[in-house]
Amino acid sequence: MRVIEAAPQVRRRHHFFLWNQGPLQRLLPHQVVVCGAYQRQRKELVHDAFHSVVLPGAVLELLSDSRAPFMRGLGAAWVQGGCRALCIELASTATAAPVVPHTAVDCAAAQRDLLLGCGIGELLVHGVSRPQRPHEIESLFVFATPGGRSTVQHALHLELLMPFVHSTWRRVQGLEGELRQPGAPAAHPSGGPALSARERQILAGLCRGLSNQQLGEQLGLSPLTVKNHVQKILRKLGAANRTQAVASALSLDLLACAADATLP
Repeated sequence: MRVIEAAPQVRRRHHFFLWNQGPLQRLLPHQVVVCGAYQRQRKELVHDAFHSVVLPGAVLELLSDSRAPFMRGLGAAWVQGGCRALCIELASTATAAPVVPHTAVDCAAAQRDLLLGCGIGELLVHGVSRPQRPHEIESLFVFATPGGRSTVQHALHLELLMPFVHSTWRRVQGLEGELRQPGAPAAHPSGGPALSARERQILAGLCRGLSNQQLGEQLGLSPLTVKNHVQKILRKLGAANRTQAVASALSLDLLACAADATLP
């Protein structure tokens, strides 16, 4: 009930991220979620990945690429399974609840091995398709936890929650699209707090889930110096922790600036 009650308040991407990391985690434990929504203009699913753990760039690129054979295979496997929640074991490409052919997943073995290589062993997949037209997928969600902890019970939870997950993500997509329209009023006319070049680099690392030690190694700084920069970023964004800082950066559209300050 807490998940359902909180859903109407989710209106932006950073709201969705916090919703995922909060009440939804209790019923669907995960560290990565890929949200796919059909866009009429592009005539295809467009994927967006949220993650709370460090993942290689190649893995994030794969999960965000709706045209990748592996991601297309997941959608095909879901349709073949009767559009029911699937728990897919990548190591054996076996599925639980229900059992479906896994030919579509097998055809992208190299991409599957890429996920296995970073510890992602199981995927929980579910979505929404058009009535009487199961091949016309409106949305597709992929939940993953490095190490794999998905169960049939989690699949049942996803079955029950899918109408809310679907409608919430579609609302976020709709509102975000309106904000990007030419002439739309800016949510934060000031452009957010001014961050130094170093702080933008640190913020880029926070968005990737890097630790102080990892950031220090990449930037040639001590972990203590990185910690001081992180504290300054938290104060400027009015955030209590890293998760809130990333969410604030999303809401203030600071991630584009942070992306420009790439790590060496």
